[in-house]
Amino acid sequence: MRFERLDLNLLVALDALLTERSVTLAAERLCLSQSAASSSLARLRDYFGDELMVVRGRQMTLTVRGEELREPVRAVLEQIRNTITVAPEFNPLTCDRQIKVVGSDYVTQVLLADVLCDLETSAPNMRVDILPLHDAPHEVIERQQADLLVSLDYALSPDHPSCLLFEDDHVMIGWDENPFMHSEITRQSYFDVGHAVARFGRMRVPAFEDSFMSRMKLARRVEVVAPTFLVLPKLVVGTRRVATVMRRLAEQMAQSEAIVLRELPFVMPPIREMLQWHVASGNDLALNWLVERIRLMASRDPAKAHLAASSSGRTASG
Repeated sequence: MRFERLDLNLLVALDALLTERSVTLAAERLCLSQSAASSSLARLRDYFGDELMVVRGRQMTLTVRGEELREPVRAVLEQIRNTITVAPEFNPLTCDRQIKVVGSDYVTQVLLADVLCDLETSAPNMRVDILPLHDAPHEVIERQQADLLVSLDYALSPDHPSCLLFEDDHVMIGWDENPFMHSEITRQSYFDVGHAVARFGRMRVPAFEDSFMSRMKLARRVEVVAPTFLVLPKLVVGTRRVATVMRRLAEQMAQSEAIVLRELPFVMPPIREMLQWHVASGNDLALNWLVERIRLMASRDPAKAHLAASSSGRTASG
């Protein structure tokens, strides 16, 4: 590689020659033949227009130009060496970085909101841009349109690293004055009652519970389709409708909405929320630090993390 007509590979040879003041010793230091070291010296003399080293008696001494170059060349190589070989330190308190995270409003509510609260003190200059879920979530990582993706396990790319954040199951929510929510709920009555569901993006991608119903060929009476999970309580309060949502989210919703929670009258597998990043980001210190913070927040007991939810959330009995 050349810079201002200088082959940068010659800088290492120049440092050895100016330090050893001997072609033979410089060649040994560089693990080169003496003829190769001599060739490098000739090219350096041609570039600088100076002999750099001259024979005085039985020794070689540096010319004035050679003496002028000795310390600056050594300093440049040392700076390059430190930059390349010494891992930079990461300090979250001074990190000024924007991180793009793709995730649903559910993930934002039950996890990312707590992460952002933590970052206010642990990384006060870090900025987070939360982007909505894409119709094909894995593509935002493939194309490096975002730094992190929080999504269900089956929506991730198999070509990039990921980690499990948490699992969650589903419950049914309904208006606390809805007689249905205080009655005996059977499998049949669940499918007969009106439902509000959430579907996402331009393709109206179904949520997990919606996809589960389709895969199992179970038909519900869907009366309302919403673009987010967070509006579902508003769509069931004051009506006989119900919605099926993740338990962590439902428990938080019950703190502020006039809803009650009921267990489903059938078995639905839990969801697995995962965190994924591009394989090329493996040495990104800021991103690695944030991944660990998110994992730490996700590992907390949700009952303890949201004590108010467990103490004030209302659950109807059948």
